[in-house]
Amino acid sequence: MDVRTMRNDVLAASVVKGLESRNMEAYYVHTKEEALAKALELIPEGSSVSWGGAKSAAEIGLTDALIAGDYTVYNRDEAKTPEEVREVYRKTFDCDFFLGSANAMTEDGIMVNIDGNSNRVSAYAFGPANVLLIVGMNKVVKTEQDAVQRARNEAAPINAQRFGINTPCVSNGSCFNCKSADCICCQILTTRFSRVKNRFKVILVNENLGF
Repeated sequence: MDVRTMRNDVLAASVVKGLESRNMEAYYVHTKEEALAKALELIPEGSSVSWGGAKSAAEIGLTDALIAGDYTVYNRDEAKTPEEVREVYRKTFDCDFFLGSANAMTEDGIMVNIDGNSNRVSAYAFGPANVLLIVGMNKVVKTEQDAVQRARNEAAPINAQRFGINTPCVSNGSCFNCKSADCICCQILTTRFSRVKNRFKVILVNENLGF
């Protein structure tokens, strides 16, 4: 076993314990393949599913597996008009499983997520029966302040570049606390507890996933 995996194994045990103390279901796996198998184990066939950007879920093959499988998928990428996108967002709030990740997660299980359209963070906060998050160990940081810094100065600029929008962070690589029309940091959500036990299901992966 390599030393990075040794470190992640012991750190992940602390994160899992922290998530469970926050009324969340948590698992740790070593590979993308194991993460995919665990995710499909948690989502019963016939479930309705949706997601936001879901880069980490795509990287483990989960979104493709759900599209190809026996599931009702609400996929905004298939929408052809703004009205159809909005309809997907509305259906998302009543779906069985919403997929995503965390922009950052503390060692004791607090999650920070940042959003432009805010469909993702709003679904995390309320609506879908289950929220299933695929989180690479590269997202784990020490404190809540570190998590906000990671979300704003690493995740947000990369996502802004990915979407090809026009914000200062696209040109400069870090957050300028802008009020740009394309601002990707409109809503910042801190999730520290779930009133509904096990609504959040978090799969930590010993891989670098997402941004």
